[in-house]
Amino acid sequence: MCPGGRVAAALFFARMDASAPVTPVKTVRPDPLRRSLLIGALAVPLGALAAAARVRWSDIELINGKQLTAAELRANAVVAQIWASWCPFCGAQNPHVQKLYDEQFANGLRVVAFSIDKTVQAARDYVEKRGYTFPVAMVTPQVEAWFGKRRTLPETYVVNRGGEVVFTHQGEMFPEDIAALARFAGK
Repeated sequence: MCPGGRVAAALFFARMDASAPVTPVKTVRPDPLRRSLLIGALAVPLGALAAAARVRWSDIELINGKQLTAAELRANAVVAQIWASWCPFCGAQNPHVQKLYDEQFANGLRVVAFSIDKTVQAARDYVEKRGYTFPVAMVTPQVEAWFGKRRTLPETYVVNRGGEVVFTHQGEMFPEDIAALARFAGK
């Protein structure tokens, strides 16, 4: 419990029993140097988990045998999602990703989803069964270089035309949050 919490708790219980003495607790704060070092030490692991600051797109081979070219990706903002066919949270999010793809393609927003399934066929069966038309590829070492190692599912990133990762989200997004990614179209 934080020192302020002890004081609040003591005051609460003192009110319940007016005869109980209230002893104030001294708050101890670390000196500024110690605090900076602590914050810096905590920031390093968090920064290491973040996606690369800049994505240098290369051609992506899709599970349907087609290619998504680096030139097309560089010319548009890109919503990239990492998912799996067996992930229930991905299953809840993907219909909204499809809607975003359908509504924003003409406005310069691209979508590409990277599956972590063990086989291409598992990802292909999932996509075909649900009628998804957004581009899907398998996660590769290159994808991990762009977005880091997977930590949760799904993971969603937005990369602007300059190749900068301007948005990241780990875990399922609500429909209105996926729809709000349209704000990146043309950027």
